[in-house]
Amino acid sequence: MASDQSFKLTYATMFDPPEMLHEQYDAALASIKADLGKDYPMLINGKDVYAEEKFENRFPANTDVLLGTFQKGNAEHAKAALSAARKAARGWAHTPWQERVALLRKAAEIMDRRTFEMGVVLSLEVGKNRMEGLGDVAETADLIRYSCDRMEANNGFISPMGSDPLTGYVSRNTSVLKPYGVWLVISPFNFPGALSGGPSGAALVTGNTLVIKPATDTPWTSRLIAECFQEAGIPDGVFNYVTGPGSTLGQALIESPEVDGITFTGSFDVGMKIFRDFAQGRWVRPTILELGGKNPSIVTKNADLEAATVGIVRSAFGLQGQKCSANSRILIEAPVYDKLVARMVALTEKLTIGDPTDRSTYLGPVINKGSYHDYQYFVGELKAAGKILTGGKVLTEGAYAKGYFCAPTLAELPYDHRLWKHEMFVPISTVGKFEKLEEAMKIANDVDYGLTAGFYGTEEEAAWFFENIEAGVTYANRPMGSTTGAWPGYQPFGGWKGSGSSGKNSGGLHYLQLYMHEQIQNILRKA
Repeated sequence: MASDQSFKLTYATMFDPPEMLHEQYDAALASIKADLGKDYPMLINGKDVYAEEKFENRFPANTDVLLGTFQKGNAEHAKAALSAARKAARGWAHTPWQERVALLRKAAEIMDRRTFEMGVVLSLEVGKNRMEGLGDVAETADLIRYSCDRMEANNGFISPMGSDPLTGYVSRNTSVLKPYGVWLVISPFNFPGALSGGPSGAALVTGNTLVIKPATDTPWTSRLIAECFQEAGIPDGVFNYVTGPGSTLGQALIESPEVDGITFTGSFDVGMKIFRDFAQGRWVRPTILELGGKNPSIVTKNADLEAATVGIVRSAFGLQGQKCSANSRILIEAPVYDKLVARMVALTEKLTIGDPTDRSTYLGPVINKGSYHDYQYFVGELKAAGKILTGGKVLTEGAYAKGYFCAPTLAELPYDHRLWKHEMFVPISTVGKFEKLEEAMKIANDVDYGLTAGFYGTEEEAAWFFENIEAGVTYANRPMGSTTGAWPGYQPFGGWKGSGSSGKNSGGLHYLQLYMHEQIQNILRKA
């Protein structure tokens, strides 16, 4: 990304970017807005493929704006993409890992060059504010680079083992991790860059071939990622990009015996269905699932309340609460409850809501009509059973009239209410009081999820928090975000319990091995 060379964009640093980032974003925005409404093909075996049926991709901040049309792929397109991937699988698996690394690093460099174009597209189709959009692109490239780093650090995962204690023979044993074959990546709407490109990079660099199917709300970003792979010189058929409904195209991909492994990020219910459907094959196949969160932050009476206020509000309402890592549960020790709540309400009410491409905007729209209606339904529940502290309304006047705008909402609610445990995926967080830390920890852990968690208090208290919290990504005393902001190589991202299936976090030391299976090679010769 061409900008101030002393600045590295991550989700932790995005709150104070150099002016050059805004200038380059504005230039890319003007260029893209002048060329909206194209028909975007799928990419199968290196060729653009069109379908008879199309679907529209519209700007959730103003649904009058058509971003483009995309192909409504069907079972035949799924078959063609998987056939292309299968045909390419042997050649790609036998490509030296150093060559695969070089091609993937080149793809990441192309993404760097296209950061502003891709960041604008993320704002337009997802509703991310401009820094969140740019951050998604930067994370995508860094996830791919980190996978390359791990391949290099592990010498392509070719490792000598011990020699058998044999008399008259010399025994050589080698552990080799090899690709499974054809991998399927199904990505969600909220991070169509990182959650398409990250697992795709891991699958490709380890020697698998690939089919990418993005969410129907956000097909454009994944198309751009496919273009970066293509421009980098990755061979035809090694990666394939298809678009269409999950119920038809997606199901055809999941049920195909041609798929050797799958990575899915999305809701718990959909992920568990995929897990069960995928298990109907001839044998067990690897299934990597990241399935959401209901993430707590715990604030003690000893906390820095300013850091807690900023961190909680950022994590509760970044991307309109549509993050599996959003801080949706806030637990505050009684002596500081009133003071912290007042600060959080005041800061929340200062957040700017509007067109996500505008520099001043913090919250854009929610993704679609379904989420817009979900928000209103949850607000009704909150009003009936608890107390709205701020927000609790949709915005429909003036510039908000043609979008899905929801006010960020903090609400008090009895701990026995279902919304303390249900992932809402809209800008709503519940707030509660506790008397003892053990009580707060019990509430924090008493959910089916275990993705992220945050803490504010003393270092001694934080050590106790880390020891007892049931979550895969944990933060203490972080104003940049109480429960959000993971970055490859710094805070690998993954969850426990209902939040993840593998026990290994993306962007971490142990993730890449999930895309390979082990072969032990033993050869003997006479001494």
